[in-house]
Amino acid sequence: MSSRFVASVVLGYGCLFALPMVSRAAEGAPAATLEAPAAKPATLTPAERGWQRLRSDAYAPAEFKVELFDRLWEFWPAALKEQAAKASPEERRKMAFSRYGLVADPDDPQAAPLSVVDDGQGGWVMNCLACHQGKVEGQPIPGVGNSHFAFQTLTTDVAKARQALEGQRAGGMSGFVPLGLSNGTTNAQVFSVVLTAMRDKDLNLVKQPKFPRFKNHDLDAPPFWNVKHKKNLYIDGFVPKTHRVIMQFALVPGNTAESFKEREDAFREILAWIESLEAPKYPGKIETALADVGRVAYERVCADCHGTPGIAESYPERTIAIDEIGTDRTRLDGMPAEHRRFYRDSWFGEYGKLEVTEEPEGYVAPPLDGVWASAPYFHNGSVPTLWHVLHPDARPAAWLRSENGYDHERMGLEVQEFAAMPSEVKDLEQKRSYFNTAIAGKSAAGHNFPNELSEDERQAVLEYLKTF
Repeated sequence: MSSRFVASVVLGYGCLFALPMVSRAAEGAPAATLEAPAAKPATLTPAERGWQRLRSDAYAPAEFKVELFDRLWEFWPAALKEQAAKASPEERRKMAFSRYGLVADPDDPQAAPLSVVDDGQGGWVMNCLACHQGKVEGQPIPGVGNSHFAFQTLTTDVAKARQALEGQRAGGMSGFVPLGLSNGTTNAQVFSVVLTAMRDKDLNLVKQPKFPRFKNHDLDAPPFWNVKHKKNLYIDGFVPKTHRVIMQFALVPGNTAESFKEREDAFREILAWIESLEAPKYPGKIETALADVGRVAYERVCADCHGTPGIAESYPERTIAIDEIGTDRTRLDGMPAEHRRFYRDSWFGEYGKLEVTEEPEGYVAPPLDGVWASAPYFHNGSVPTLWHVLHPDARPAAWLRSENGYDHERMGLEVQEFAAMPSEVKDLEQKRSYFNTAIAGKSAAGHNFPNELSEDERQAVLEYLKTF
């Protein structure tokens, strides 16, 4: 595959740059809100400036014009198109946000969504919030992963519209790297493999890049608020947490090594914002006596790996061998050692100073602060509720979520469950609305440790998890 083709593909869809899993509390920084600071930049904290940068600075070329986005409805499936044709422009934009999993700005629902920066010239530039700013029960929560994001559907519709309205040939990253086989998950780490393979250790573009072998694997964006507990990033914990590491998705061919590195201070502040976030408190009723019983059971079975929520010093950041945890290993096998070595030996790893793990043995058990809000679960987003996490044998083979429903009884997404992917669902777009655990990389198996709990203990632990 030619470097020209890959460069055009990557440039054609800049929203590959959704930041990887990063962290939370900067010392002394206030909890972030979804409102842009009104103060002058000189009076803002680094965390506040980081949020402001995410909402106002473009780190790549615009993916599309606003006027194109507002005409995407013309290329929707017939029934939805007919509905949109009868709607007002405001209603159509709301429908578009729903279709693509874009989270509206609470202060101005008709403006650019939180995942987009308006470049001031009629263009929209995707930012890291496309994957990392979602909502729970229809309400945006700072730092929760966007489990609604329909990246592949958005890309496909934009390609159709460009071809019809602008005469551009349809194309895109998905011909080389699938963007996501289920709505709410993306192939983000493979985007990083492709982008970094096009650079040398100083981040200069190379004329003939060599792409290492990799396996595509969809990932669920983890909550930002827990990264403050972590020293290393990613589910396999292979690289130490630094602001440089979170810059990787802005490494598009349109950015030179020099212009890319000039943004280092901006990403220091973005990381400060990420580390300022606090886990949201569960808004419902908690049965305190039952939660106390659950705490005892949790400490016996779960705390050795996940730590005690709210107490940073208790989090062990423990890597569990893949054969022991038993969850889907495609992520572990799919990341090539060459990519990890690039991190270590390049500017990202300070030319070998960072201790990068080339061959991780398993996955890192994550912190569980705010776990009630971060459904779906597991690194691939295959488990819809905490009840299903605690009941390994009852996990559905396929499931379909409602858009904004929350299951307070089972703690997680409101879903329809299926023993297998419904055979009548044949359209690729419609299939992405379902989570099908039979697809490679999407297994919901493993993490059978809750089987050590009695049924009463599982219910008590579920109640205790509300307190995190």
